[in-house]
Amino acid sequence: MAKFMDVHRGMQGITAEQLLEAHKADLAIEKDESVHFEHAWADPESGHIYCLSEAPSAEAVQRVHERAGHRADEVHPVPLQV
Repeated sequence: MAKFMDVHRGMQGITAEQLLEAHKADLAIEKDESVHFEHAWADPESGHIYCLSEAPSAEAVQRVHERAGHRADEVHPVPLQV
């Protein structure tokens, strides 16, 4: 499986509790698409959220986010890491 980093925008003021709730919503359904969300980060000031996942495709990542109610603005493959 491949790694993906996705970006959500427009979430200014998000709290740690809200980020955790959104992450838990993804985790609750991720297996339906053979996705595993590893980490989520947020910058409340800019409103950007970043999620790192392992998945069969970017489309599978997006389907989980859509079903959880927070479609990603971008999903990028991460083919190299150190």
